[in-house]
Amino acid sequence: MSPKHVIFKKVSKDKSVTVYMGRRDFVDHCDFVDPVDGVIVIDPVQMQGKKVYVMLSCTFRYGRQDMDVLGVAFRRDLFLQTRQVYPELQDKEKLTHTKIQKKLLRKLGDNAYPFFFEFPDNLPCSVTLQPGPHDVGKKCAVEFEVKAFCGENQDEKIEKQSSVRLSIRKIQFSPEVSDVVPVAETTFEFLMSEKPLKVILSLTKETFYHGEPVSVGVDIDNSSSRNIKDISVSVEQVTNVVLYSNDKYVKSVAREEIEDSVPAGTQLRTVCTLFPILAYNKDRRGLALDGQLKHEDTNLASSSIVRQDVLKEVLGILVSYKVVVRMMACGDVCVELPFKLMNPNPDQCDETDDMVFEEFKRAYLKGVVYGDDDESPTEA
Repeated sequence: MSPKHVIFKKVSKDKSVTVYMGRRDFVDHCDFVDPVDGVIVIDPVQMQGKKVYVMLSCTFRYGRQDMDVLGVAFRRDLFLQTRQVYPELQDKEKLTHTKIQKKLLRKLGDNAYPFFFEFPDNLPCSVTLQPGPHDVGKKCAVEFEVKAFCGENQDEKIEKQSSVRLSIRKIQFSPEVSDVVPVAETTFEFLMSEKPLKVILSLTKETFYHGEPVSVGVDIDNSSSRNIKDISVSVEQVTNVVLYSNDKYVKSVAREEIEDSVPAGTQLRTVCTLFPILAYNKDRRGLALDGQLKHEDTNLASSSIVRQDVLKEVLGILVSYKVVVRMMACGDVCVELPFKLMNPNPDQCDETDDMVFEEFKRAYLKGVVYGDDDESPTEA
């Protein structure tokens, strides 16, 4: 049996507007971004002469309590574009439609109207900083949203009853696999020691996928007169909030202690296996996550891949990863090796004519209650 294409659907409370989208995640391929496309079905009786608009927005929120002014959380719209869908400004038969839009228009009838947005090439990907267990209010995040609403014009106050809000994600997949094998080699000289300490840190590859174990080779050649002890290997997530604050958060997301010491004049060669996954870091405040928070399909944020011609300052939140080995030798000794942590690029499957409709919401986590909008959960 051929797989069915899941179509995500959300209806306004007054049933005047229904939005259909073929996906919730849109891929940034670095040289282009998948367009946001969908279909809106309207109820002409409910319209009462009003127009229907659809809006795509990218918002940067910085939800720290000390930046909350008069109850209004700090935020900035990085991108905001609104299009009129009904009455259509062009004959919809003359518009260029994506494959899924063509299928939906055939299936949904005469009251269905397509919408289409293209991302500018300088927007960040979806990232959310995980709040602590007792934090409340909006989080620090880069968020994307599609909103459909009715009104006399696009600038009037939006009525919740006749509007639909859908949180989407802009994500990146891993680029082509590189043959580069990352290695960091460092030599430490000590006072009153004729020979140095040499440390080599290596990985099996440059890019690891979410959920995949990270194998770290540690090679310590201690020709010095110092004894080496308290050796640990960790994966650290580095998050730079580059818009306005330029804050930097460094969080260990996986760690292993090496019980062996390395006395003077000896060597140690070992391999550590680390698991940098969200399941082991559920309550860690400040961790960067891929897009939507409080949902089962979220993972640690993917490494940010930034084009050379894009200003980093407009990207909101940048994420990177590194393996760090630390040890004691009359003081701290540290060696770092950067790598990428990303989603694998999925296999492209053939389009299918079979469609199954599903309510637009992500799987709920136990203990979380969702209000009118899926993107605004509150603790049970």
